[in-house]
Amino acid sequence: MALTSSYTSWGRVLRPDHELLPLASRHAPLPALPGSCAHMLPYGNGRSYGDSNLNPGGALLPGRQLDRFIAFDPASGVLRCEAGVLLSEILRLVVPQGWFLPVTPGTQFVTVGGAIANDVHGKNHHVAGSFGNHVTQFELLRSDGSRRLCSPTSHADWFGATVGGLGLTGLITWAELQLRRVHNPFMVTESIRFRSLEEFFELSTASETDHEYTVSWIDCAFGGRRLGRGLFNRGNHAPATMDTSVLPRSLPTGVVEHARTVPITPPLSLVNSLSLKSFNTLYFHKQRHDVVQGLQHYRPFFYPLDALLEWNRIYGPRGFYQYQCAIPPERALKATRALLEAISASGMGSFLAVLKQFGEPASKGLLSFPMPGTTLALDFPNQGPRLHRLFAALDRIVLEAGGRLYPAKDGRMDAAVFKAGYPRWREFTSYVDPRFSSGFWRRVMEQA
Repeated sequence: MALTSSYTSWGRVLRPDHELLPLASRHAPLPALPGSCAHMLPYGNGRSYGDSNLNPGGALLPGRQLDRFIAFDPASGVLRCEAGVLLSEILRLVVPQGWFLPVTPGTQFVTVGGAIANDVHGKNHHVAGSFGNHVTQFELLRSDGSRRLCSPTSHADWFGATVGGLGLTGLITWAELQLRRVHNPFMVTESIRFRSLEEFFELSTASETDHEYTVSWIDCAFGGRRLGRGLFNRGNHAPATMDTSVLPRSLPTGVVEHARTVPITPPLSLVNSLSLKSFNTLYFHKQRHDVVQGLQHYRPFFYPLDALLEWNRIYGPRGFYQYQCAIPPERALKATRALLEAISASGMGSFLAVLKQFGEPASKGLLSFPMPGTTLALDFPNQGPRLHRLFAALDRIVLEAGGRLYPAKDGRMDAAVFKAGYPRWREFTSYVDPRFSSGFWRRVMEQA
């Protein structure tokens, strides 16, 4: 029996009602759609930012109900689990046994099914590619009751459509991953202050060979001589033998999680032009020296925002949008500069601004976001038409440079922007389950 509930995404802009279709088990068929709904959509842990995981007027399949581990081989690092298992739950199991996720996004609180559906990427894309590159197989359950075992060699076309397929090809019931070996839960890290975009690109090139993980915070609040300044972070998993005496006392040495929570939603966004400039100035100067080396637990390196649960509440009751784009390498410097100039001139933006280089490893999915080049991601408080005018200007810069936007972070791009960025969209449509849809998909396909 379907239940009605209000669901939102991480951006908290939309809160539409949905019919909920509980999942009995991974072995059971999909629930029947109620007469009031024409389509359904899997919903994981709600960490997509826009409406790619929402289905206004339709039904949701609560994927977290499929939360069981099926098998793990500590000798080979092959893990099989249901699609609703969180990455944090995997880490809790495998890190003490000497394994780690091959690719992880900036939060550990996403489901395996969601990581596949969005083909998430991490700080090591230049080495490892995206999440789907390390999925060995999964089961896809369609609305007609059929089940497909998909892998790079079996039903490879369905594998490619489902990786990055935004949950539209059917329900992933379980998946198998190849993990990567680590010696301990620690990271050898280095934070380098840079003062221009040219310096960022030089650091990125110099870091590709010797550092598995690279990412930068960039100041999006200022133009002029301060445009493009930031902090470049790079790191590797710590070796088997190391001096643990240099670890900060405040950091955990195990896998117990400690976090604070934003307790309420303030009446107004706490992110504004004044707080943004103040924070960015302090953050840029937070380290005393231009280069700071350290040894730290993996959690603050990979998941700094997970230390503050419900941090999306700081943007107030109207929520926020994230804008993430990817630009081809030959136009990356010019386009990134133009994007930052437009953002700083607008007086809008966020202290959560991330700049990173994507590498050459090709993604498996027809609609996978990563491409060789540069990716920029920023959060913007929802300020209505004023913000959307800025987005339109940013879209023009991205499209002129031959780039694309990230569907998992999007809540407003139009059909023309989507189709220009994803030229294989027409091929993908033949794999969409006729009973599956989303707010995002109907918008970019211009469906009523």
